[in-house]
Amino acid sequence: MAKFLYRMQNILELKQKIEEQEKANFGIATAKFNEEQSKLRELMLRQQEYEKHLKEISIGDINVSEIKTAKSAVASMKVALRDQMIEVSKAQKVMENARKRLNNVMMERKMHEKLREHAFEEFLDEMDHEESKIVDELVSYSYFKNEDE
Repeated sequence: MAKFLYRMQNILELKQKIEEQEKANFGIATAKFNEEQSKLRELMLRQQEYEKHLKEISIGDINVSEIKTAKSAVASMKVALRDQMIEVSKAQKVMENARKRLNNVMMERKMHEKLREHAFEEFLDEMDHEESKIVDELVSYSYFKNEDE
């Protein structure tokens, strides 16, 4: 029996390798996004602690310098939070771009796999046709051989 050879097999393999690379890139981008979100949560918790501390020192005996220090800490945390939100947004955009590239590469690979499947089906049809042709020839040969005898 003939062996099936897909003429664009090397392209399909290349698409599969590219997809693996894009999966790795997406994984890295997702990890970076999760890391930036984690940093943002930590900063939010720290800001809440600073605000709680500011409320606590505002009650009872008032120490002006300590209150000023606590207020500046809260203000600096707001700046740090804003900066971290920008970093989270950047990481999210990178992750979304990686997701889009991965989806495109996956669609291209699937398209090539479908083409390969169709080529294989055509190959099987051709093999069936050849086989039936051989069977017909054998039957004809047998019939005429029997008729001659």
